Parts: sequence; C-alpha cells; structure tokens
Amino acid sequence: MPNGQAAIPDGAPLFAVKQLAGRRGPTPQQDRAARTKSQVLTAAAELFAANGFRHTSVKDVAERVEMTKGAVYFHYPNKEALAVAVVEHLYAKWPMLLEGIRAQGLTSLDTAAAMLDQAALAFRDDIVVQAGARLQLERPHIEVELPPPYVDWISLLTDLLAAAQRDGQIKASTDPAAAARALVAGFFGMQHISDVLEHRADIVERWQEVRDLLFDAIRA
Repeated sequence: MPNGQAAIPDGAPLFAVKQLAGRRGPTPQQDRAARTKSQVLTAAAELFAANGFRHTSVKDVAERVEMTKGAVYFHYPNKEALAVAVVEHLYAKWPMLLEGIRAQGLTSLDTAAAMLDQAALAFRDDIVVQAGARLQLERPHIEVELPPPYVDWISLLTDLLAAAQRDGQIKASTDPAAAARALVAGFFGMQHISDVLEHRADIVERWQEVRDLLFDAIRA
C-alpha cells in the first residue's frame, strides 16, 4: 500500500471507497499544476489590466510567465477562457470578503459600509480586481459571455439595508432596493472616475466622499 493511503476494507461500499480515497491530499504534480495555473491567471490579469483584452495575447501571457504557449493552453484553451477566469476570480473575492466582515459582528448597516470600504481597497491594490473591472468595460469586444456585473452587489446591499431598516438603522421611508442601486451606482461610478483620472490612487478618499453623502442620506 502506498504511504499515506487509507486502507480500504474488503467489501466496503463504493461511496465509502470514494470517501476514503478522497482523504489523501493533492499530489506534488497537482500542487505544481495549481501553482502554474495561478501564475498564468495572475499574469493574464496584469496584462489585461494594463493593456486591455484586445491588446493582450496568449503569447504575451506565456512570455510573462516564461512558459510556452502550449503550457498556457493546457490550463486555458484560449484568451477568452482567461478573461472569464479573471472575472470569475474577481467575483469569488466578494463572498470571502463578506465572510470576514460578518465575523466582526457589525450591524447590517456597518456591514454594508465595510463591504464597500474593503472593495475600494481591493480596486486600488488587487490586480485581479482591476483586470476584472476593465474586462467588464470591454465586454463588447470579448466574444464570450462574462458573468453579469453589479447584480450581486445590488442584491447583497438590498438585503443588508432591509435588515438595517428592520433594526431601525435607516429611515423607514427609505426603499432598500433603491438605496442599494444608488450605492452601487455611486461606488462603481466613483471607482471608474478615479481610475480614469488618477489610476485609482485617490479611490479611498473619493469613496469616503460618496459614502458620507449617501449613507448620511439614509441613516436614521
């Protein structure tokens, strides 16, 4: 029996065999493949953020990670797949961010504010977030369907503001869905302007201005 492999009893049912087999960790080859795939994704994000989709090629990505194009194609069959992966990686960040904020035990209203505060930092510092934002703007030039932007943010903020209203944190006259749409429009419009004018160097300050205005307008 190979070292580290769980013993499988004779006559064990198939589901038990699968469970025992699944207890083994990833092999060294799987670890290397995962690291390589992550390196390719990061390189693609850096190039998409800097040059956009049309002016980035798989060859560019391969040269950045010092691999052959075939090695990149092994993980991503084409440039469109790389773009989708970058955007999906961006969207996967927000639930993890929310989980960390919820662990702090904040009120619903403060959770909404903290989510957007942390998102501003991510837009300033995280290359995958920056690349995903640019790719969404370039959707007409990408011949593949990307995950839709904004809708998850609107849904999340609507739920948080509705809870905040039930707890008396925002005005009873406030429509949570309308307020959520306004916050999303304010935040993402702000980050785009910050990107165009200052390459997001001032995004935290600009978001603070929008945040103070919008949250003060609905706060009870």
